[in-house]
Amino acid sequence: MVAHESSRVDTSAGASDTAPPSSRSRFPRRFRETEALNRRQGRPLRLLLLHQGGVDEELLATIGKRLMTRDEVGAALANALRSDTTDPDKVTMKQFRRALADGIAAVPDPPQPLKDFFAAVEPVPDWVDFDLVNEGGRVARRFGRSAADVMMQLALIGSYRFDGPPRVLVETGGLTGGSALQRIAETQQWATAVSGHDAMRRDGAGFRLTVHVRLMHALVNHQIEHSGRWDAERWGLPVNQADLAATLGLFNAVQLLGVRLLGVRVTRAESRAFMHLWKYVGHLMGVDQDWLHDRELRQHRFNYHLLLTQSYGGSAGPPLANALVEAQGELRFTRFARLRRAYARARLLSMLRYFLGRRGMRDLRLPPALPWAVPPIIVANLFRHQFLGRTEAGRRYLLRSGDRFIRRNLRRYFRDQVPDVAPIDIRH
Repeated sequence: MVAHESSRVDTSAGASDTAPPSSRSRFPRRFRETEALNRRQGRPLRLLLLHQGGVDEELLATIGKRLMTRDEVGAALANALRSDTTDPDKVTMKQFRRALADGIAAVPDPPQPLKDFFAAVEPVPDWVDFDLVNEGGRVARRFGRSAADVMMQLALIGSYRFDGPPRVLVETGGLTGGSALQRIAETQQWATAVSGHDAMRRDGAGFRLTVHVRLMHALVNHQIEHSGRWDAERWGLPVNQADLAATLGLFNAVQLLGVRLLGVRVTRAESRAFMHLWKYVGHLMGVDQDWLHDRELRQHRFNYHLLLTQSYGGSAGPPLANALVEAQGELRFTRFARLRRAYARARLLSMLRYFLGRRGMRDLRLPPALPWAVPPIIVANLFRHQFLGRTEAGRRYLLRSGDRFIRRNLRRYFRDQVPDVAPIDIRH
């Protein structure tokens, strides 16, 4: 999610719950569709921002407009990849892979859309501090399993409560049936890759995967936008700037809130480094530059505004959420596999109950559960992060422990065959 410098959060008791119909008519119909409900759901975040002023209507209008804007550089490349071979700007996947691996200079006579795409991702912005980016990666890795829990439960499944983006996954067949485990594994892999040492430098795995993700987003948008089935007047563009920025917000500021709710201590310096890492990731993903932030509070301000614009509910979210829950039955364990899969499923439902509450579970049609798994996690994290994490030796231990968990977790999804990048299908 993203924030304007001037964004302000409404804390006044008499604020209007919804925008006047005339102010919403210029935007997709889902814009601010369930604002009154969203305000109630956003009360904890609003309390966090108690002294930040009222809602910025100009920012809300900008969010509405950007539901109808795309990553144009990515869109041009997607169009060139799917164009006819007679097109002088035709790009092949071989050319893209060569440019991604070795730089655009390694591609003989590159077509203009390919040149423009890599001109957007290869130059490093002046504000990037790679020492801070690397520290942000170490912070993420020290979070260990808590980070993976928050990403799965709060960032991914939690976001399925809101309509719009889940329909894109339904359109592409993502996170349903046998693809659920693969898709969540690829998301885990990407979030892990960006946190490695120097991973976000030009030759790093995090850089390559993030640029790869940007192209996949553009291809998905191209496919659905031209399918004839997508109602843009209702939903906006399939992969649009507002939803793309919201996804970024789930991975940075929401992640920090989530791990704190699990007892993890996050210092101001750690927050700053973590946010800086994801600011650069957002730049590479093609998020609009004025919506990139490396200050957590500023990001929270925007997240609240984004929440107000969402459409709560819909038919797409529940099957996606349940597919991820049932995918726990496909995790790969070397011993006691059936028992450990059952435990993984029960643990996931328990933590979802903690993060989403009774209503969230009901609205996603998830099986009822009690948050029994959370108290021991909080106790363990209080010891690990509030006590051990205050010393240099303790932080080194947390980093080693986090790295061990990352390797073990990826093996549960991929066995020993962790792919460098997922394949891209441009036939559709």
